[in-house]
Amino acid sequence: GKNFTYGVGPKYPEAVIGHYTQVAWYSSFLLGCGIAYCPRQRLTYNYVCQYCSAGNIASRKYTPYLEGKPCASCPNDCDDGLCTNSCRYEDVYSNCKDLKDQVGCKHPVTKDKCKASCKCSDKIY
Repeated sequence: GKNFTYGVGPKYPEAVIGHYTQVAWYSSFLLGCGIAYCPRQRLTYNYVCQYCSAGNIASRKYTPYLEGKPCASCPNDCDDGLCTNSCRYEDVYSNCKDLKDQVGCKHPVTKDKCKASCKCSDKIY
């Protein structure tokens, strides 16, 4: 985005970057949008979109995708420069990789809160 620097964040303090980072978010693979027409309002059209999986996670907000060559992370699952091997699960905790390594995926906490790490080792999540 014009107001965003990868790995750094907004180019100036007032820059609005959340819409850009959500659209560019690495693991979002489903999108649903709606529109409302409000003829008596200053902004006559209102748009709302929902993304799955949701992006703009605080710990990655300045790195919404991996830098590099298109499809470097998914050479066997690539379409027009985009990875198509999305995971349909999400990790609730940010340290799921460590939890998986330490206690495995049969542990109740990891099994419940780290589904992407446990079920999607060959996918983008």
